[in-house]
Amino acid sequence: MSIGSSYPVGRSTPGPQPARPLPHAHAAVPLGLRLLAVALCCLLALSLTATVFVRTYPGQWLDGVLLPRAERGGGYEQQTVLVGPARTVLATFGSPALLAALLGAMLLVGVLRRRLVAGIVGVGMVLCAVVVAGAVKSALPRPDLQVESSTTHNSFPSGHVAAATALLLAFMLVLPGWARRWLVVPGVAGVSVIAAATMIAGWHRFSDALGGVLLGVALFCLAAASLAGWRGDHDRVGGPDGGGLWRRLAEAALALVWALVVVVPGLAASVQQGALVAIVAAGASTMFLVGSVVFLVRSADFAVPLSARRAGPPQPVAEPQKIS
Repeated sequence: MSIGSSYPVGRSTPGPQPARPLPHAHAAVPLGLRLLAVALCCLLALSLTATVFVRTYPGQWLDGVLLPRAERGGGYEQQTVLVGPARTVLATFGSPALLAALLGAMLLVGVLRRRLVAGIVGVGMVLCAVVVAGAVKSALPRPDLQVESSTTHNSFPSGHVAAATALLLAFMLVLPGWARRWLVVPGVAGVSVIAAATMIAGWHRFSDALGGVLLGVALFCLAAASLAGWRGDHDRVGGPDGGGLWRRLAEAALALVWALVVVVPGLAASVQQGALVAIVAAGASTMFLVGSVVFLVRSADFAVPLSARRAGPPQPVAEPQKIS
């Protein structure tokens, strides 16, 4: 007969283990996949904008109501004193020397911040925006739907607006996260001014400016996704940043209020009502689209080493043999 206890001796019963926190929803999805999803949404929106405003009667009519005969060529500019300044803005931004200087400055920042690969990708993104916009304008037919003050000349999308949007977002690839928020507000204002100038000078319609912004944002998301996928898991955004989110929303609201209080009354005294609506809508769309993608990559680091090869798993170290 054995004497003993059925309870294990010297073993402590495991207590309740603390529950592990569930991973945050944003942390579970890599940044590259989210950027690809946004790029797909922008491309779908670009296709829908082209279909509605170029190939349907209501779209052509709406473009004509906002900006009558707003196409490139003599005699189609808006009747406003802002035509001269608008042409000056477009001529200055369209200068190859200025564009080359801005791209060179972006590469210089990339070198100084050890983001040369991101700088090269940004240059390619800007050039791609110009080429794609020109190709779409040449290939997309604009049917004659018997809309008053509308022509078959296609100007969708705007190459100036696409290049300006791509250039602004290209700097986001080479700048650190803390510096992006200081550039995004004046950058969005600059893109909005260029979009307004194209419409005031009669170079483009409202839909052309919107298409240029969508094209620039889509190309940025594709470029940023490629860099994020190159780096791998290092570009995943961490936990929630509620305080930062509300602070940025408050800053965006203040910028919008400032634009409505200061800019809109000045434009209302100089442009017609349709052009004012088009300019405000283009500026608001630019602020929303650019601000959204900049917030998405707020903590991403696009510093990619020149050698893309990743180090393999560590090899086991052989143990020294014992000498008997």
